Order: sequence, then structure tokens, then C-alpha cells
Amino acid sequence: MPNSPMAPTVRRRRLGTTLRSFRNEAGLSLDQAAEAMGWAAPKLSKIENAVQGIKPGDLTELLKVYGVTDPDVGAVLETLRSDALKRGWWQAYSGIVQPAYADYISLESDAEQICVWTPLLVPGLLQTTAYARETIAGITTTRTPEEVAALAEVRMARQSVLTRPGTPLELWAIIHEAALHQRFAARPATMREQLRKLLDTAELPNVTVQIMPLSSTAHPGLEGGFSLTKFRSPLPNVVLLENAGSATYVEGDDAAPFDRAYERIRATALSVEDSLVRISELEEGLRQ
Repeated sequence: MPNSPMAPTVRRRRLGTTLRSFRNEAGLSLDQAAEAMGWAAPKLSKIENAVQGIKPGDLTELLKVYGVTDPDVGAVLETLRSDALKRGWWQAYSGIVQPAYADYISLESDAEQICVWTPLLVPGLLQTTAYARETIAGITTTRTPEEVAALAEVRMARQSVLTRPGTPLELWAIIHEAALHQRFAARPATMREQLRKLLDTAELPNVTVQIMPLSSTAHPGLEGGFSLTKFRSPLPNVVLLENAGSATYVEGDDAAPFDRAYERIRATALSVEDSLVRISELEEGLRQ
């Protein structure tokens, strides 16, 4: 695999954004906060804009200036600070994984919970290798077979967050039933294996799967799929919106409407129990 370095900046950006939020909540200008720290204003500006890191002692003092005394908040931000320059496993694929995708994998690896709504595909964290290869190859217009295989490897490696020791990621996935009727002419067993993977993974205590039936009433998910990624406080939630060739991130207060939309989508979908029954029926039908 290509192994050129990638700048692991997403954690530093999130730390800077959170510190800026605390400064604004404290009612301090950039100059006032920098003066309280004995710094020049450009230094604090660079920290907030992820151009420069911050030392652990300085982080502690800066939080005091902002009146943030909760030790749990300090611990979360210190973890973000200390991990800012760590290389993630995905950086070994830097020639394959685009920067926006690398950013999302980094967010995914730090998240406590992800709520995903997918109207057309099985979510990546629940895919089989065969399904990943078939869908990546079908969607892409520029990737070589070797790159498709590498991207499928990345997708499988991402799934380790569901079984990581101590605090596995909590995943709530709502999938439109239409996605489960996809067929692959070159490898007919692909969807049956994928349905079995959904049933097996849904047995994990931290994974919940719901199906949006073909007969559902109108709901906010009709506007398109999205992933709502949630973190320990005070880090803001992040929503990923994807379309052909691009990704858009929505963060903080702007992510709140997606939380409300997800609740409505969840209420419209089949219950968890009925969803598993429906997946089982589809899987059984493909055995015949």
C-alpha cells in the first residue's frame, strides 16, 4: 500500500473549534483571552484555527481563563490534544483514501455513537467484503480494480470500532428496504451473505438495525441519507452528507435538525424486532 504521510489535522481542528466556542461563551475577545494567557493574539488564533498545537499545561490554564472547571471536560480535550498527531491505521492507505474520507474515519474512530440513515446502500460498518467490492466498483468511475480492493479493505478495517475493547461504538442504522433488494448478477450470493451479516452484527449489544419498509409514510429521510456522529461532551456532534464526489460536514448547533429528523425517521421505520424478521424473510427468500 502507498504510505505517504497524511496530516492528521481533524482532531486539532475540533479542539480549536471547541476552544473558540468556550472563549465566546466566556465573552472574551481573542485579544482579551490571549492577554490573560500572556500570549500574543496570533498564537491563540493559530491554536483555534488548527495551525498550531497547544501544550497540556497551556490547555489547562486556558480552560481556567474560560471558566471551564469540569475535570471530565478537561480530560476529553486533553485526549483530543494528545491524539492530534497520532497516525491512524488508515494513513497507510493515503494514496487511496481521499482527505475528506480520512477525516470521517478519524471522527468515526473517536465517536461514542453513530446514527446512520441509508436509503440506497447498506452502511459501510455493516457491509461484507463482497458487497463492499461490488458497490465500490459499481459506483466509481475512475478506480482501478486494485484500488477498489484496497477501499474494500479500508471499509472492513473501519468495522473494528464495533468490537473495540472497553467502549465499542454504538451504531444505530436505519436502512431502506429497497437497498436490500439489490442484486449482483456476477455474484448472486452477495446479497444473501450481506443479509446474514446484518442479522449476525445486529446481535451485538451496541448495534441496532431498523428497516424502512417500502410501504412507509413520508418522513424527513426522503431528502437523502446522512450519518450523525456523536461524541463525549463538550465536543459537538457532526453530520456527514455525501453525494457524488464530495462530502459536506455540518457541526454543532447546525447538526441539531438532523438529530430531530433522525428521531422521526426512527419512528417511521419498522420496530427493531419486525426489522430483523423482515431481513430474515429476505435472506430466506434468496436461499430458494
